[in-house]
Amino acid sequence: MLDFLSNHILKNPPVLLGLIAFLGLALQKKSISDIIKGTLTAAFGMVILTTGVNLMSGTIVPINTAFQNHLGLEVSQGLLGDNFTQNYGGTVGLAMFVGLILHLLIARFTPVKTIFLTGHMLWWFPFVFVATGVENGLTGWVLITFAAIFSALYWSLMPWIMRKFVWDATGDDSFLIGHPTGILSLVSGYVAKWFGNKEKSTEDIKVPESLSFFREISITGGIVLFLINLIVGIFIPTLTPDGNNLIMFSISAGISFGAGLLVMLYGVRLLINQIIPAFQGIAEKLVPGAKPAFDVPIIFNYRPNAVIIGFVVAMITSTLLLILANTFNIFGVLIVPLVITSFFEAGGAAVIGEGQGGLKGAIIGTAVASVVMVILVGISAVLFSTTIQSWLLIFGGNDFSLWGSIARLFGGF
Repeated sequence: MLDFLSNHILKNPPVLLGLIAFLGLALQKKSISDIIKGTLTAAFGMVILTTGVNLMSGTIVPINTAFQNHLGLEVSQGLLGDNFTQNYGGTVGLAMFVGLILHLLIARFTPVKTIFLTGHMLWWFPFVFVATGVENGLTGWVLITFAAIFSALYWSLMPWIMRKFVWDATGDDSFLIGHPTGILSLVSGYVAKWFGNKEKSTEDIKVPESLSFFREISITGGIVLFLINLIVGIFIPTLTPDGNNLIMFSISAGISFGAGLLVMLYGVRLLINQIIPAFQGIAEKLVPGAKPAFDVPIIFNYRPNAVIIGFVVAMITSTLLLILANTFNIFGVLIVPLVITSFFEAGGAAVIGEGQGGLKGAIIGTAVASVVMVILVGISAVLFSTTIQSWLLIFGGNDFSLWGSIARLFGGF
């Protein structure tokens, strides 16, 4: 039963969100027609959102791989944590199940009313915390309990801590963000609050009529990815597989990225339109006053210009810093460009910064958050040297790195 819940429900976001919509609508005693429509539409929305995210990620991963090969780092199955999962997948699944029970108890009996609904993050945080325990020599149920407690604390606390920033940016207090952008968004928000200016928004940027296409996030995102691939390919020819033409490779990557954005945003709209009304039934009956915490792309549609600005600022800032860190061997580990973190986590941080300080806040907030991003990935790579170091070098520099490092130090006592 635990294996079925872990592998077929909790690790299957469309099914998970569909079941949540079904439960919420059933608790509200909606008609059979409304229940079926809401359940399937929520599941469809999650599939579409995930497809868009995967399409965008597929255009980003080759850039990371090119840098790793160029720097002489080994690119293996361990890159995505597969080797670690083979040995500890069952432990991660049990930690996730126990952690979810603790998480729901926190939501039911404490003032922290968060229900974490980002399906894949329900797996990845126990994954990180199990690795933490392994690094500290924990085994058996002690390891499972350790990872479960930290997972439950993260799922409950982080969305709740950043809730006001999210509500300021979206103007909607019906949901929270459950994503490892947390620390970067908090940094960006506080910096933007002090140094930003709300009077000029990223969405008020005026461009000539001939350049009005830049207001479409899919077009702007596609152009940015085209330019990044072109620049990286000039300096690292191995970016293009089998000697493919660099310009055509970059064009294809840009088109795929832009299309992925369109697909993702459509999925976001479908999911929000179905899951929020359905969730009200769960909140009212089971966890009164609870707020659902969703994946970070949910907020991209509120301030799309900020997302692209944040991506560009994060890429420039973090790449310059990692060149400095690698040149002087600051961390003792070679760091590759954090392209994925720069788009998703830093993009979310830019939206939060924009909500606190407009255009200026988005730029300054994301720049400072990018400094934190590089520091976090460097520290966590050192602390996880025998387990998931290569995974963190690709997906870290965010809450994975921060909370993993805190748990790593805590578990050493």
